[in-house]
Amino acid sequence: MPAPSLNGRLFRSCADVDGGEVGIETTFEYGEHNGEIWAGYQGGAIRRGQLVGTRDGDTLDFRYVQLNTEGRTSSGHCVSTISTLADGRLRLEETWEWESQPGSGTSACEEISRP
Repeated sequence: MPAPSLNGRLFRSCADVDGGEVGIETTFEYGEHNGEIWAGYQGGAIRRGQLVGTRDGDTLDFRYVQLNTEGRTSSGHCVSTISTLADGRLRLEETWEWESQPGSGTSACEEISRP
């Protein structure tokens, strides 16, 4: 059975990402409808970011574009797998690659409660 919808869920990066700009201060607010996913994100080195893509079962496939705190834009592609943690929160295991510059890597985000 697939993990529940991402719609309205808030996530935070689990660690600073080596080779990327996402870090532990970066939060993502997801939307989902009819197999489409999107999110706005910000925090840490990222002033503003947007991602958009699709969901097939527990796999997300999306592109992202972001503006960092130094005023530079960048973009890339990511494939994520959704899993459910023991406490019921969701986790995203991500494999990403820059498209606007060299570099790739892996990262993870976990669902957080709203303040």
